[in-house]
Amino acid sequence: MALTSIKIDTLPHAEKLRKLVGIFDELKRVIVAYSGGVDSTLLLKVGTLTLGENCIGITARSETLTPEEYDDALRLARDHDFNIVTLEYSELDIENYAENPVNRCYFCKHELFDRIRQMARRMNVPAIAEGSNADDVDDWRPGLKAIQELQIASPLRQAGLRKSEIRDLARALGLPNWNKPSMPCLASRIAYGIQIDQRRLGQVADGERFLRQQGFRLVRVRHHDEIARIEVGPDEIDRLLDPALREAVAARLRELGFRYVTVDLAGYRTGSLNEAFHTMPAANG
Repeated sequence: MALTSIKIDTLPHAEKLRKLVGIFDELKRVIVAYSGGVDSTLLLKVGTLTLGENCIGITARSETLTPEEYDDALRLARDHDFNIVTLEYSELDIENYAENPVNRCYFCKHELFDRIRQMARRMNVPAIAEGSNADDVDDWRPGLKAIQELQIASPLRQAGLRKSEIRDLARALGLPNWNKPSMPCLASRIAYGIQIDQRRLGQVADGERFLRQQGFRLVRVRHHDEIARIEVGPDEIDRLLDPALREAVAARLRELGFRYVTVDLAGYRTGSLNEAFHTMPAANG
């Protein structure tokens, strides 16, 4: 089935979807950076419906991606007949990355897309696309600078699609992760200036895994060296503060090596470590 056989006018945000299809038509043959999140999944879905085998998804596998996230991304790709290639490398080997400066994502994205460009040349694919959306320009995202420098296409942003609209379209096109919470890499939980290493990444992954096992859906364990700052959905904070569950969570996080365990009473929100940068000019430049 191709988008040409779907009545685009019957889908939500049809005008923006039509623009997205037009962008893929112009690209003709493209690699899509695919993480398994809703943004990149919708991008790969529309690209595949538009271009078929000429749309290739590349999934990057490194220490900052949990095995569960990787497996889920591959399972979804198989279910939707995406053409997928895996790129394996170590983010911790990237120069300036492990020191965790405030522009850490610049170094990460530059390395990732430089590697994808090398793959694209070997595969004779002229274009690369990634899944940032129209809302991302409002946050602190130094990775966008690398994307611009390497001339990577951002079709969702070009089409003007916002996160809520992407979720609407993903649901309409039958993608099971249409309402999946954002899941950026594990390094995004570690406060700037704190060294990124395997141990700290493992603390975050294991802590968040434990909280999900307790039934929490929106979860972040923010790593502030000896302090774990837990974020859950605002409607779940009261349950987290139940004495028995609170003590179980605190005990588990202490087992993982945190000395202090705190609950953020503002609740879960994306990019809370970036809040200090929201008022900085030219944050993405």
